[in-house]
Order: sequence, then C-alpha cells, then structure tokens
Amino acid sequence: MTTHGRSNCTTLPPDETEHTNRSVCEQLKDEREWRVALEVIYGEVWDTSELKRDFNVIGFLAPLVAVRRKDNGEEGTLEFLHHPRFYFSYRSSTKRG
Repeated sequence: MTTHGRSNCTTLPPDETEHTNRSVCEQLKDEREWRVALEVIYGEVWDTSELKRDFNVIGFLAPLVAVRRKDNGEEGTLEFLHHPRFYFSYRSSTKRG
C-alpha cells in the first residue's frame, strides 16, 4: 500500500508468548487437564451440562457469555473456550454498594 508516495509497510513483531502458548496447548490435550488448569487459574469451571444446571444464558459474544444464575437471579459473564467447551471466570454484573 502506498500513501502519498511512501510505502506503508507494517511489520508486527513476533508474539513472544506464541511458542509458550502452543507448548501449553500441546501439553493440555486431555480435557481433564484443561479443566484442572482452568480451575487453578480461575477457580470454578463449568462444562455445558453444568452451565445449563446453574445458569440461564442471556446472550453471547465470543469469548464471553452473558448469564443469569438460577439460584439467585444474579447476572454476570463467563469466559469460554470452544474446544474443549468450558466456561470459567464468572464476573457478576451486579453493582455492590
């Protein structure tokens, strides 16, 4: 692309975490290993059946899903992975005053 006679070449630096991310993903091939890793980082983790048990889904826009807790009606968000499908990092949308 040329802008006003100048070449507009943008080169992004390599992502320093890419190799580490790939390495971790290769090590976590088993769904149980994914779940354990997510639990260590985020605490509670839900699979699809557990999500349906505990929440009503209001909407989603990857990587987030808007939910309402069935036990108390509290609304919030969860992050999710596509494969394996796990939901984690619940954050309440309720303002506490």
